[in-house]
Amino acid sequence: MKLLSFRRPDGSASWGIAKNEGVIDMGDKAPGLKHALWATTSLAEEAARHADFKLSDISFLPPIPDPEKILCVGLNYMSHIKEGGREPPPKPIIFTRYPNSQVGHGQAMVAPAASRTFDYEGELAVVIGRRCRHVKKEDWQSVVAGFSCYNDGSIREWQRHSTQFIPGKNFYRSGAFGPWIVTPEETGDITKAHLMSRLNGVEQQHATIDDLCFDIPTLIEYCSTFTQLEPGDVIATGTTGGVGAYQTPPLWMKAGDTIEVEITGIGVLKNPIVAEG
Repeated sequence: MKLLSFRRPDGSASWGIAKNEGVIDMGDKAPGLKHALWATTSLAEEAARHADFKLSDISFLPPIPDPEKILCVGLNYMSHIKEGGREPPPKPIIFTRYPNSQVGHGQAMVAPAASRTFDYEGELAVVIGRRCRHVKKEDWQSVVAGFSCYNDGSIREWQRHSTQFIPGKNFYRSGAFGPWIVTPEETGDITKAHLMSRLNGVEQQHATIDDLCFDIPTLIEYCSTFTQLEPGDVIATGTTGGVGAYQTPPLWMKAGDTIEVEITGIGVLKNPIVAEG
């Protein structure tokens, strides 16, 4: 299944199931998608219904508009570690994003007035489906609701103010999440999926998920040890080589650009870039 949050044609927010270019509106079943992730079996039964809206008639929100936690992993693809001339970290590097720093598919990412160093980072997002602590690696699949695309848009100048990444990763509407969450039985072996980023149609990043330094089971075990994970929490698993900061000259996003993050088996997250008003 493909699960999403969206705005109806009348502007009201809802969530539902995407199928065959349409959306089954599930807004009357739970107050939001994160409240229904534990019940994907019953959601699958609803997927047989006819669509209520065409995809072209709705506006996408981040699949989980209000996650309690967005945990991001830094320096977690070997190709990205190498392009920066670094050594693999001994433990996962974790930082946080806030919900208002992200937009949904098709919504504009905002290039801030405070800096011109606006970079893209195509990533795989893992969405947690149930409350959990101390998850063992071998049990990781039991807590995952599905996977999505993520763009961990980064203001490099601010990211490098200190060893803490958070300021450069939380500018208003600087990241993107979507277009939907795809459940694991549909994606198959996610480690074989291809992750790609395209700026104005030109591919800049391309790797398979198995290039991760710390794999998904390790990340879930690590994160669930230091915090209680909740339904709808997001783990953005890191970006691959090819970011704009390490190109010559650096390749920054600017107003008028379009950035796409694609993961095979999931879909394409596409966003225009606008200047901060």
